[in-house]
Amino acid sequence: MKKSILLLLSVVALALGMQSCKEKNKCEGVTCNNGQVCVDGICQGSTTNLIVSSNITTNTTWTKNNIYELGGRITVLTGVTLTIEAGTIIKGQAGTGANATALLVARGGKLQAVGTALAPIIFTTVADELSKENVAAGNFASPNLDASTSGLWGGLIILGRSPISASANEVQIEGIPTTDANGLYGGTDSLDNSGTLKYISIRHGGANIGNGNEINGLTLGGVGAGTVIEHIEVVGNQDDGIEFFGGSVNVKYALILNSGDDAIDTDQAWSGTLDNFIVIAGSATDHALEIDGPEGTRNAAHTVKNGSIKGFTTSELADFRSCPRGSFENIFFFNFPDPATAGFGDLSLSNPTSSTCTVDNFTSGVLNFTGLEAILPSGVALSAVFKSGTDADATSVTTRTVGATKSEFTGWTWADEASLLGDF
Repeated sequence: MKKSILLLLSVVALALGMQSCKEKNKCEGVTCNNGQVCVDGICQGSTTNLIVSSNITTNTTWTKNNIYELGGRITVLTGVTLTIEAGTIIKGQAGTGANATALLVARGGKLQAVGTALAPIIFTTVADELSKENVAAGNFASPNLDASTSGLWGGLIILGRSPISASANEVQIEGIPTTDANGLYGGTDSLDNSGTLKYISIRHGGANIGNGNEINGLTLGGVGAGTVIEHIEVVGNQDDGIEFFGGSVNVKYALILNSGDDAIDTDQAWSGTLDNFIVIAGSATDHALEIDGPEGTRNAAHTVKNGSIKGFTTSELADFRSCPRGSFENIFFFNFPDPATAGFGDLSLSNPTSSTCTVDNFTSGVLNFTGLEAILPSGVALSAVFKSGTDADATSVTTRTVGATKSEFTGWTWADEASLLGDF
């Protein structure tokens, strides 16, 4: 009897095992959209995003009737144009290290992403519940994420063939593994054209790629002056808002909200102009401006002008270091706390990270300042903030006379929808 029972149990167990294996086999080889699950070989769930899991190898258009989901680091290859229609939403999947999701435009590739004030193009995370219906109705803020939420995907990286000042004429952009040749930037064509970017909001990016190194909201590596970049918003990025690595591209109407490191960062002798910009520092913002000098023999300079910068308790105005070159004109600073109690920060040439050549460049006029204004806390001297003689180019005010044109940022930015532009 005992043997019969054991035999019966064995047969039942075998049958159940075979049934279990059979059920599992139904989902083998089935790939479901993010947010869906495979049940009996069928993907179930409400996600209708179009998953983009391979590089863009032919001219392609993304339209506003779809939400596009980046399933990895997606590259627009050399000779290829990606066109993104106004009002389109692009969402990046979660990922860190080499698996960080990003949209990368390689040298020789083009991104034609032209949104409008009524229909901006929005790059965000899959965790964002922002829908096509939201955008169509003019509701551009995330319905479920805070504007300070960061690091949930990578970012937007544009690379070109314009000159840089680095260890070589072309180098690998930070954030992209050296095994990926699409990450090279730099060259000899200052008029290189990587496309057109207008009315774009980039949110919740800056995924960690290792050793505390994150991807910027918008990275511009060796981008040429033939590229048009206007009306760009970066919200809640874990690293810099916009970082320039050499190149000659000009940018107009940029707004950085709650950057995790620096709002605007310039490196490698970028030679373009940033005109009309707003920075709204957050709890994680280090410097509103971080300005670095050339890393190679090319000594070009850039211009940053017509900006309004709102500080935060832990943020600083600017850091000029490593022999910076350029002109900084008509910039207004406010909402920075008392330096004696909270580290006001400074637009300083005596900053500990600075160097003798920084002061030399200022003295010789290679680095110069014009029309700087600041609202200072009571009792704070202008020279305590604008050091090393730069206070001669600055004014303590109660009402600004320089800075950004706020109207360029109303109606289409999350910052405006969240009523954060009232002080500007």
